[in-house]
Amino acid sequence: MLYKLKWLLVLVGLIPVTAAAVPERIGDFALLDNHGEFHQLSRYLHKKAVVLMAYDRSCGDMNSMVDRFRAIQSRWQKRDVAFLLLDSTDTPRTSLTESNSGLPILEDDGQMVSETLGISQAGEVLVLEPLRLSRFYQGPPQADLEQAIAGVLDRSLSNTTRIALQDCPIAFPVRDQHQAKVPDYATEVAPIIIKRCAECHREGGVGPFAIDSHIMMRGWSPMIREVVLNKRMPPTQIDPYVGHTVNAREMTSLEMQTLIHWIDAGGPASASGEDPLAELEFPEQEPWLLGEPDFIAKAPATEIAATGIMDYVYNTVQLPFGEDKWVRAVQYIAGDKTVLHHLVIFVTAPDESFWGAEPEKSITSRRFLESYQPGNPVAVEFEPDTGVLIPAGHKLSMQLHYVTNGRSTIDNTRLGLYFHDEPPAHERLVAAVGARFTVPAQNPDYAMHSEHVFDQDVVITGLRARMHYRGKKMKFAIDQPDGSLKELLSVPAYNYGWQPHYRLAEPVLVPAGARIHVIGAFDNSESNPLNPDPEKEVGFGVDSWDEMFTGYFTYHAAEGR
Repeated sequence: MLYKLKWLLVLVGLIPVTAAAVPERIGDFALLDNHGEFHQLSRYLHKKAVVLMAYDRSCGDMNSMVDRFRAIQSRWQKRDVAFLLLDSTDTPRTSLTESNSGLPILEDDGQMVSETLGISQAGEVLVLEPLRLSRFYQGPPQADLEQAIAGVLDRSLSNTTRIALQDCPIAFPVRDQHQAKVPDYATEVAPIIIKRCAECHREGGVGPFAIDSHIMMRGWSPMIREVVLNKRMPPTQIDPYVGHTVNAREMTSLEMQTLIHWIDAGGPASASGEDPLAELEFPEQEPWLLGEPDFIAKAPATEIAATGIMDYVYNTVQLPFGEDKWVRAVQYIAGDKTVLHHLVIFVTAPDESFWGAEPEKSITSRRFLESYQPGNPVAVEFEPDTGVLIPAGHKLSMQLHYVTNGRSTIDNTRLGLYFHDEPPAHERLVAAVGARFTVPAQNPDYAMHSEHVFDQDVVITGLRARMHYRGKKMKFAIDQPDGSLKELLSVPAYNYGWQPHYRLAEPVLVPAGARIHVIGAFDNSESNPLNPDPEKEVGFGVDSWDEMFTGYFTYHAAEGR
């Protein structure tokens, strides 16, 4: 398919340009905007060009420059050209939302994208081509800009035009600080890797390469820089401005600046000669963090091939209990952490599959035993006086996602269950709120919405998004008494490869009769690099070649059973 060839050429940089001149290549990058929407340059393949303007509210001429920029937009946006503002001053979203620009403003937290693009003045406009990840213009919003856009659209332009601005310089204080004194590897850089990366990117971890020394760190620096700027790593999908969760993995702005500035400085070793990554040790046996479990459920042994892509594996664990059991805590221990990417478990009746009633009902309640994802060992203790019921005769139904790593292996994953001595006051459940639909072909933003009303007061403690390869974004919200929506969590950069269950830092009370909402979209276009076939419409189904749109709300009744 043409779109697959385009993505291959983007990735390896083999799209030819004319011999006379070569446009400036740029790296891929991704940012959220002031409305919490996700933008990634390489995911604009459904557009012929992306036009960015550096935005700074403190610049006296900013309003007139935005007016000129929008006038240009009015002449070109119907010709597959996207127009965006880029906040180059690290302004908080609360201030950006007060802007009346009428355009999305990309939040450049830490200023790393602006710095990488060589922006120095507010009002600078860049014309970028997503397909070739190239820059064709950088300068003021004037006639040369429109000539550059026209040249990109008709493929007549093969070089980069630069015109200097001098009115509103943008300060980069952290960059200047790090240029004056390069971050120290041992005391500033290595601790970031240890905190954010090392558990997966180590010998015996699920990461595709180990970052276990200064030498390895320098060797993988170009890749590290790339995946941090395009937000592939750390694998955080959520909007930090919406809700708070205890298990999201995200890098702070200062951590990102420290890491990338060190890389840009050549990745020097510490004068002390210390190498904390080389000294890092991991236990051979992962411990049971809450002590020996009351019961250890063992997943059936799964053979993992050395190469290839594995579809999800479904396994069942029969349980020996002749009476009801109430689970108060769980811990997963992966049999082979190098291949197990994630694992989800439901408690199911003897005749139920992993999916329970979800294929037949768009709204249903289920018994969910948390999920596993790579990273530091975690034991999850449920909320006080709550538990997951395992009725006598029920079983565990598992969905496992594996990645291959060049060697064949066998995974024997275990789940430790910790029981209540007496039944708790509250049963912990999950409301699966889904929808039925058909997603049109070649649609980059097909909107979706589903809702549900609880008939009793409940407390929501966690959330999980579930779509397949065409999933783009999902947001969870509840009705407020004044008719507005309170957003609980937003996943603007959904990725089918990751299925985290986000545990809320503060549980949310939902009164009886209040409506909960799942709001999102699919990207069934060539701009979605995971899309199996953007020329094909797709409907609901639990298999990966179909699509799902289901938000899972972990909850318990506000009153006792």
